[in-house]
Amino acid sequence: MRVALVTESFPPQVNGVARSVARAAAHLAARGVEPVVVAPAPGPGPRPAFDWPVVHVPSVRLPAYRHFRAGLATRALDDALDAHRPDVLHLASPFGYTARAAAWAQRRGVPAVAVWQTDLPAYTRAYHLTAFEQLVWHRLRSIHSRAAVNLALSECTARSLTAQGIGSVAVLPHGVDTDRFHPRYADRALHDALAPDGDLLVGYVGRLAREKQLHWLADLARLPGVRLVVVGDGPRRRALERLLPGASFLGALGGDDLSRLYASLDLFVHTGPFETFGQTVQEAHASAVPVVAVDTGGAAELVDPGVDGTHFPAGDPAALATTVAALADHRDVLRQWGRRGRMKVRTRTWEAEGDALIEHYRRALALGPVPAARQPVPTA
Repeated sequence: MRVALVTESFPPQVNGVARSVARAAAHLAARGVEPVVVAPAPGPGPRPAFDWPVVHVPSVRLPAYRHFRAGLATRALDDALDAHRPDVLHLASPFGYTARAAAWAQRRGVPAVAVWQTDLPAYTRAYHLTAFEQLVWHRLRSIHSRAAVNLALSECTARSLTAQGIGSVAVLPHGVDTDRFHPRYADRALHDALAPDGDLLVGYVGRLAREKQLHWLADLARLPGVRLVVVGDGPRRRALERLLPGASFLGALGGDDLSRLYASLDLFVHTGPFETFGQTVQEAHASAVPVVAVDTGGAAELVDPGVDGTHFPAGDPAALATTVAALADHRDVLRQWGRRGRMKVRTRTWEAEGDALIEHYRRALALGPVPAARQPVPTA
């Protein structure tokens, strides 16, 4: 089987879409599937090497996201797909130039699998651009209607897509590397350096962007006996450093440094209400760290309140701070929740996700491409 993975983002860019596509391609190659990745050209600088072909299409840098480059819908995309002649087209978080790939698949009679990984309609609300929300939905429906199979990462996302008239939706959660993220990486010296005097060490890992609602951490950061550490980078970093002067900002971490950081936390917090999943929640659980997550979005589904963490109401930073303050006096409960979180994710491996993805490819092949006449008419 030949699969072309057409993605809006790919390493060296650092985000969930880029990481998941790289992992999917590696798994396909390991299983004897022939992958090719088509991605926006990353611009100047070193490019990582892979054991399977990567074709770069022309791209431009987005002013608001200096590390992100958007692919251009040019003939180069068609040429790359014609050269590889895939049996299945995989569309990763399609919205921009990837729409041209969906149209190519329909013309060539190639079935497509589209993976919804970024809630762009919700981002219009986060960035106060609600006038464009229905236009965004219109474009997304036009792309996903061309896919034989549409994959969502969470149940709440699947319900949202179905409500918008997008069909053939199945749920495929991400896996997690339970060896990379493991409690054996816990480093007491690191913990005590970040949270001296026995303080509770609370951490956030992820992009520092408006849609993550990280300003909700302000009350938590002022709690006595609590130290906040923020890992990641993004356009909101400077503003957040001013808002959270007592927090430790470590920038982007990877490899063993990230593993040690996770495993050394007492508690992980996740504030993003627009997540389609919440991979960092799984990484915390794999590290035996309990999680306090916002009660909406895909991340909420990954936390069982009273079992491996708890929720706080979206838009209520005071409630988040109150929850953390109460938990600071119950370290035994936190340790128990952490152990349960580790047990919950032990079977959620990347290999299991990759094998399930291949089954969805086979399902798409059995269903065949979506003829133009079967595309639903956009409702907005």
